[in-house]
Amino acid sequence: MSRRWIQNPNRCADEYLDGIEDFIEFARRHNPGATRIRCPCRRCNNTLFESIENVGFHLVRNGMIETYSIWNLHGEQVDHASSSNAPRVDNVEPIGDPNDQVMGIIQDAFPFASTNINQEGEEDPPTPIDSAEFEQYEKLLKNANQELYPGCENFSVLTAIVELMHGKIKYRMSNLCFDYFLGVFKRMLPTDNCLPKDHKHAQKVLHGLGLGYEKIHACKNNCMLFYKEHETLDTCPICNESRFKMTSQNRTTKIPQKVMRYLPLKPRLQRLYMSTHTATDMRWHKEKRVDDDVMRHPADGEAWKEFDRTFPEFAADPRNVRLGLATDGFNPYGVLNQHHSTWPIFAFPYNLPPWKCMKKEYMMMTVLITEDPGRSIDVYLRPLVDELKDLWTNGVRTYDKSTGRMFTLRAAVMWTVNDFPAYAMVSGWSTKGYMACPVCKEDVTSGWHAGKVCYLGHRRWLPWDHEWREKDKEFDGNTERRLRPREWSGDEILEQLNRLDFAPFGKTVSRTRPSTHLNWTHKPMFFELPYWSKLKLRHNLDVMHVEKNVFDTLVGTILDIEGKTKDTIKARLDLERMGIRRGLWMNRDSDKARRDLAFFSMKPNDKKEFLKFVSSVKFPDGYASNIARCVNVDGGKFTGLKSHDCHVFMQRLLPVGIRHLLPEDVVKPIMLLSRFFSQLTAKTLRRTDMFQLRHDIVQVLCKFEMIFPPAFFTSMIHVMVHLPEEALLAGPVNYRWMYPIERLLGELKKSVRNRAKPEGSIIEAWVQYESLTFCGINDPSPPSSPFLWFFLLPSALSLRRHLSHLRCHRSLLATLPPCHLATVASLPPCHCRCHLATAAATSATAAATVATLPPCHLSHRRCHLATSATSAATSATSAATVATSTAATAPLRGRSMTTAPSSDPPAQAASAATAPALLDHVVVGHEASQAPASSASSVAQPPSARRRHRPTDTMDTTTSTDGTGASGSQPGITTLLYCSFYFEI
Repeated sequence: MSRRWIQNPNRCADEYLDGIEDFIEFARRHNPGATRIRCPCRRCNNTLFESIENVGFHLVRNGMIETYSIWNLHGEQVDHASSSNAPRVDNVEPIGDPNDQVMGIIQDAFPFASTNINQEGEEDPPTPIDSAEFEQYEKLLKNANQELYPGCENFSVLTAIVELMHGKIKYRMSNLCFDYFLGVFKRMLPTDNCLPKDHKHAQKVLHGLGLGYEKIHACKNNCMLFYKEHETLDTCPICNESRFKMTSQNRTTKIPQKVMRYLPLKPRLQRLYMSTHTATDMRWHKEKRVDDDVMRHPADGEAWKEFDRTFPEFAADPRNVRLGLATDGFNPYGVLNQHHSTWPIFAFPYNLPPWKCMKKEYMMMTVLITEDPGRSIDVYLRPLVDELKDLWTNGVRTYDKSTGRMFTLRAAVMWTVNDFPAYAMVSGWSTKGYMACPVCKEDVTSGWHAGKVCYLGHRRWLPWDHEWREKDKEFDGNTERRLRPREWSGDEILEQLNRLDFAPFGKTVSRTRPSTHLNWTHKPMFFELPYWSKLKLRHNLDVMHVEKNVFDTLVGTILDIEGKTKDTIKARLDLERMGIRRGLWMNRDSDKARRDLAFFSMKPNDKKEFLKFVSSVKFPDGYASNIARCVNVDGGKFTGLKSHDCHVFMQRLLPVGIRHLLPEDVVKPIMLLSRFFSQLTAKTLRRTDMFQLRHDIVQVLCKFEMIFPPAFFTSMIHVMVHLPEEALLAGPVNYRWMYPIERLLGELKKSVRNRAKPEGSIIEAWVQYESLTFCGINDPSPPSSPFLWFFLLPSALSLRRHLSHLRCHRSLLATLPPCHLATVASLPPCHCRCHLATAAATSATAAATVATLPPCHLSHRRCHLATSATSAATSATSAATVATSTAATAPLRGRSMTTAPSSDPPAQAASAATAPALLDHVVVGHEASQAPASSASSVAQPPSARRRHRPTDTMDTTTSTDGTGASGSQPGITTLLYCSFYFEI
């Protein structure tokens, strides 16, 4: 049986729908009696358990995992000893039993207990297993086989604990609350049950599934770690500080001054290959990735390809892991303590496909630091760098569950992801001062303007014969004859660092740097990795924070917000000193000087109009936060805008709101800047587009130099010129910005229960999360994203009936005129969502009705039709009501819709037999008493916004009134018929 339908991008094709039916039949046949099975859609990823009907719906909405061609998690067995890849489907066993699932988890966690096959397929001698590890395996096996109470068939002790601990982590229950409910459950069960009595005993049972962590003591002044050769010391050899705190002599245990938590990386990488579907996905970048002009993944970037050419032995095995590292600090106390910060360091594999990469489930915390380490972060990176060096040189023997064989796993770090201050800590190059740009380094153009360092000279990126190079008064008063700054290779940087003499870390270090050190603060620890100097890109500029800082600077200046505008009195005096732009000089009357409003700033009335426009905008739920709450119309400013708010504002609202409020010469470069960020942050990039963006951003910055004063050009404004080049090297931005990391830090902050020891709370919660993520037991409820809910179906209808509905409406779309089809075809394939609601889906009347719709309906990708399901007396005019009400309905911009019967005479008659058949072809919405209507205006979203942001949907359906305007549940009520289907043209 061919399974090529899994790769079919058109999920409404007959081949795909037939394939879903075959899969559902296969799952029913090989899992008799099972009511819930693993859902192999891209969203659930074979980790969530759903009813068989819901699995079919998910596969239509989300598509099946492209690499899941062998349905081993649904009963299909694979003969690993055979050279053929053909699956065997005989002698299958049901997998719906949760106890069997837990047994499979144990076998995955301890593969050596049942497998001794090497990479070449030959039998190995018995693999030596650590005695402690084997003891953990026996304990887990005993708990997995032990009944929860005598006669219990559904739950073993281990299964029950895993389920309960999952609920504790998901709903953030405190240990005290968990202990209470655990005691209640224990009293409810028979007296001879084996359920643990409290959280502490439950943790001991799950200890074998966790990976654990190490506590490493650190010097109070961040000089060193008491690690390896220094593990037995009691004082720091650099600053002579004591390792332990001064305590009472009667105390038997010593309290360390500072503790770092280290989570070993090797076992966490090995677990990626302990699950069949994850092990297969780790080879996606080599086996399934499409190599064309479109960049969808970091593997499409030039840095990845250059690494493969430089190290062909590493690239030969696609199972070798490419890692990214990220770090940032957060305050675990919220606003209670403004000085304390916790710094975790995360690693994330880039081998995974785009729909898994950068997800929380696959991120690995490696280090947890108790305070801001500053430039001493290299001290805390020592254990991680040592392990990375060993993973590169020697690797680690790992069992691949997808092939059933052993192989040597190696790993390499491709780059780091940090905000600008953390960039300086990790890279060793200070991001402050005259040489703050870490790409241009000492070749950057900077100067002292309006009491701070500013960065100009963007004409250096223009062609040599460009006319702007010869202009002086329009820019900084000088012509530009210099070439663009040179690019520094990793070997040149390493050679430069080796010539410098840095003082050791600790309190004795001087805060000033010798002039020969340029902007280097220390030699980065990562240069100890053998491959680090060969990388094309070592550290990323974080687009998230760059965009937010650019937005704050730009909006603060054009709105002339006090404290945020760069058009200050000092900036005007600086223009006078430079002798340029006389129209912006201070206006002096007798003995007073006055700063007049600049031409690039809004007038007070215009600013008020702009703020009212922003406060009136309503986005779909989940697309963005309520930006209106951040608008202070009377005060003329914004407050409390988050990074994502600025992201949406910059790309969606700013170019619309300023068009008629500012001069055209100011509006054009701002709109070009908005388009720059919109294209740069798309999920897929084209190389030709990146070359164009590289040209556009230089034009924007040069135009800004002719508009705004030099004080406008902060370091964040300047680094925009390097963003397209980094996109060409490393691929799409969404794999290299801080949004996933910031969301994860928010989750860690919520896990703090003991405020006296926040890092202890965080690390314990993380280890428990790792254990339960490995178990694959997650929330079985479906996702709440509206773009995944492509259709709403009542549970009373069967799956086969819904699939026939899809085929029916697909054929209905084929009846549209060519002009309408051309409009639909011009849309991106992933956004051609035509929402069709019709009374008689298969009748010629409904097809004719859709064909008469104007093209504007299709351009908005929503066609809303309403009909009446009336009593026998009015059933003859129901089809006519659809035709008349549709013609008068404009495309709705919101998420809700109210329908009402038309008062126009019927255009054509329908037979009385048509009305009873309506419910067989459409989905009937709830009545008014069940779902009241809510109307809200929203801004139409561009396709790129829908692709990147998936808001939560709230579909409100409303029953309309009868002819008198009274609503109710009488037979004459108009019922909303709403079906939404997903078409890929």
